[in-house]
Amino acid sequence: MKKYALVTGASGGIGGAAARQLAADGFAVYVHYHRGDAKIRELLQSMPPDAECYPVQADLSAASGAAQLLGQIHHELDAFVYAAGKSLFGLVTDTSDDELAGMIQLQVSSLYKLGQALLPAMIRRRAGSMVIISSIWGQTGASCEVPYSMVKGAQNAYVKALAKEVAPSGVRVNAIAPGAIDTDMLHMFSAADREDLASDIPMGRLGAAKEVAEAVSFLISPRSSYITGQVIGVNGGWHC
Repeated sequence: MKKYALVTGASGGIGGAAARQLAADGFAVYVHYHRGDAKIRELLQSMPPDAECYPVQADLSAASGAAQLLGQIHHELDAFVYAAGKSLFGLVTDTSDDELAGMIQLQVSSLYKLGQALLPAMIRRRAGSMVIISSIWGQTGASCEVPYSMVKGAQNAYVKALAKEVAPSGVRVNAIAPGAIDTDMLHMFSAADREDLASDIPMGRLGAAKEVAEAVSFLISPRSSYITGQVIGVNGGWHC
């Protein structure tokens, strides 16, 4: 029987890699994006030849975004990967109300609404897995990224609480907390800055999006059948 997955933020580096990996694992994948039309086209072209993919568009930083996305999902899902998100650099004192509200909506409220809507089918079938892409900063915090650290910490708490609530129904909920991953999010920094960052990581390099995607694949698969409520670091030993 065909299994279906939703990956939000699939136009991003980690979300796109996760979608490709799940397609290779045999899932039919809903690939969500907001503005990344070109990135989604590239993603679809890079999928395995027999992959079944459905692009879905919605602005999850808007209050109506979750409902807009849910209206485009026409199958009961076996897996849900929440990789939508963006960073915000700057001082707490310089953060605007709109910036803060957008961060909370995108990375907390929309996640909550989507989970609330998608869980009943999983609970009814007593099967399903959710994986949230959090961040190392949700575990340790980062100066000049306080709102981002805050919402990623909220995602980690959501995972731990929800996992306990739905475990008796056979549904598993986990998070992955990537460290420094070589995606567009890091390319706002210069090559020299990225080299300095890599030198601070015990493994001596940045991570690859595929390495995060393989962790997603593991957490969704039966190989991790007794793992739930965990925040798994994929960080090369950085800030352990």
